[in-house]
Amino acid sequence: MRRADRLFQIVQILRNKRLVTAKALAERLEVSERTIYRDIQDLSLSGVPVEGEAGVGYRLRYTLDIPPIMFTAEEIEALVVGARMVKTWGGSELGQSAQSVLDKVTAVIPNELKQHIEQSLLFSMRFSKHEDIDISLDICRKAATNKRLLQLTYRRADGECSQRRIRPLGLYFWGNVWTLVGWCELRSDFRHFRIDRMQGITLEKTTFTDEYGQTLADFIRKMRETGEGCR
Repeated sequence: MRRADRLFQIVQILRNKRLVTAKALAERLEVSERTIYRDIQDLSLSGVPVEGEAGVGYRLRYTLDIPPIMFTAEEIEALVVGARMVKTWGGSELGQSAQSVLDKVTAVIPNELKQHIEQSLLFSMRFSKHEDIDISLDICRKAATNKRLLQLTYRRADGECSQRRIRPLGLYFWGNVWTLVGWCELRSDFRHFRIDRMQGITLEKTTFTDEYGQTLADFIRKMRETGEGCR
């Protein structure tokens, strides 16, 4: 990465974060922390409103307006394959939004980069349509985002069905299967549920608030400590 590109990337990162350490910047940009210290100093001397200190972190004092981003060919291809994956596997609503993103990017990038969208050889395939799965995925995503309880009729791997009331926390994609992680009120523990095994799903009007020991962060911490998946 050219130094000018790296300085630009630092400003972009600081625009999107409240406080970023030199270590985090160095890992993100694959340079040494000493290089980041020099870059931060040069940005400050050039008038970029960076504040902070080594060992604590950096941020911008106020919103900085900069010219529109110019994508590299690799960044364009990353956007294309990401959008194609979302269109294929992300549910109907996000799929439509992914195409909208591509349309907006295509409208503003130079002509010489547009061919990278049209000629990309990276694809995401799905040979069968399951509208019920897409609908369930849309519902689960909204429920997790808006912290609304879900009622599920769920078919386990052995074919037995059960009724569950859960607090949806997050969605994970495993290549060809989505799973919903949530706090199951029946089991009083974390559980994950395959979207394709949901036989019925109802979005309740009731919302929930994060409680200690029942959040997505708690789930991730538990998985790291035990090295086990939830049932």
